[in-house]
Amino acid sequence: MTVRRMVAATRVRRGPEAAGLVRDLQVERYKFLQQQLHTVNENVYRFLTIYQTLATTLVAGALALWVGYRKWGIDPALARHGVIGVLVLVSVVAVFTVLLIFVGILNWLDYRYEECRLTDEIVYPGFRSPPRTRNLLRWYETWVLLFIAASLAFMWIYAAVVVLPTMR
Repeated sequence: MTVRRMVAATRVRRGPEAAGLVRDLQVERYKFLQQQLHTVNENVYRFLTIYQTLATTLVAGALALWVGYRKWGIDPALARHGVIGVLVLVSVVAVFTVLLIFVGILNWLDYRYEECRLTDEIVYPGFRSPPRTRNLLRWYETWVLLFIAASLAFMWIYAAVVVLPTMR
């Protein structure tokens, strides 16, 4: 429920208790928005940790396959398919992580716009300026997404140039 609806619902009741109720509801909504913004910010680090852990584990498995496929008696073609399969799994994890971060960015923007509307009503118009996409390079989510893209590109290029050609 928006603050305007809360205010409209209390207009039926007149007097200082109605104004106090509206103020209390606005403060509680502001606290909730701040808590949600904090949670969304923390989630990016959780998603990055999941990606790093899974990618490191899967790539270690692919490298172990690359190093040991002869000793284990695995056909080179099958070993190449195994390495490619692992890279596909890493790519799926990366895409899922990027999707979660992107949805988190959209949620963060929604909460921030609502926070700006609320502070416009509680304090004064323009008290809190809305987020600007021109600040994209200052958002840590941008750099996390670039890290994921760069690491994924490196893995595929390294596999195509170094690992797969030596598996003959």
